[in-house]
Amino acid sequence: MVAGARILAAEAAQRRRRLLLWIAGFGALSLCIALAARLADTSLARLIDGFPHIEGFFAQALPHLSSEHLLGDVRTQGSLHYWFYDIGKWLGLIATSINMALMATFLGVLAGWPLSFLAARNLSPSPAVSLVTRRLLDLLRALPDLVVALVLVMALGVGPLAGVLAIAIHTSGALGKLIAEANENAPMQAREAMIAAGAGWVTQMRFAIVPQTLPNVVSYLLIRLEINVAAAAAIGFVGAGGIGQEFMAALSLGLLPDALAILVLIVGLIMAIDMISQAVRRRLSGARA
Repeated sequence: MVAGARILAAEAAQRRRRLLLWIAGFGALSLCIALAARLADTSLARLIDGFPHIEGFFAQALPHLSSEHLLGDVRTQGSLHYWFYDIGKWLGLIATSINMALMATFLGVLAGWPLSFLAARNLSPSPAVSLVTRRLLDLLRALPDLVVALVLVMALGVGPLAGVLAIAIHTSGALGKLIAEANENAPMQAREAMIAAGAGWVTQMRFAIVPQTLPNVVSYLLIRLEINVAAAAAIGFVGAGGIGQEFMAALSLGLLPDALAILVLIVGLIMAIDMISQAVRRRLSGARA
């Protein structure tokens, strides 16, 4: 009886300690959020005060569509074609943004994938190489692509090249980090067998690690492509080409209906890329299953 009472008392004390830890953790988190909101000058009152301005923007930007003339030609006010009067040019710029995202993703994989093997602690030739490579990937990932694009625009001039390079730099750091973690979690039996057979380091990576991590790499690649499409659309704001540059020009000239039409196209593009990417990932998952 005494032993049972001691066990119950110990369990009750443990529950109290857990409750106190949860309360302390929640309090610390709340304090950090409140401090961050204050430092960032964020408040619900400012949001409420600013909401009418957001509403005013959409009130000016929304086109006056008419159900009677909705499918009219480009000269018919109230039609979709009248709203999207420059659809040919905008679709061409969207194609440019897609090409920027594809090229940046390719360059990011080209740089990040090899670096991932050097960054993996269990695969790197030495701890020093792993440490240096990880810090390099951190640096590449930490550089904001908009800031890098602005610097490159000043150096290379206005155009897609600056945008491609800026997105590629960030992509190489992000993909390198993700693939390095996949490499660290890969089973090592195949590599150990190749080491016993006298295979070199590059051969070990190619035939022992890559086949095991390739599904993860493809998944990360598709997800990153989605992110890069959105980044390519946004990076044009600083003159780095693509549809974002046209969107910024429309805002600067006060052509709010044009800006909203371009924004609708950008959102539609990102949604389409997302659906295609999900379908490809499901197909790959089914093939692996």
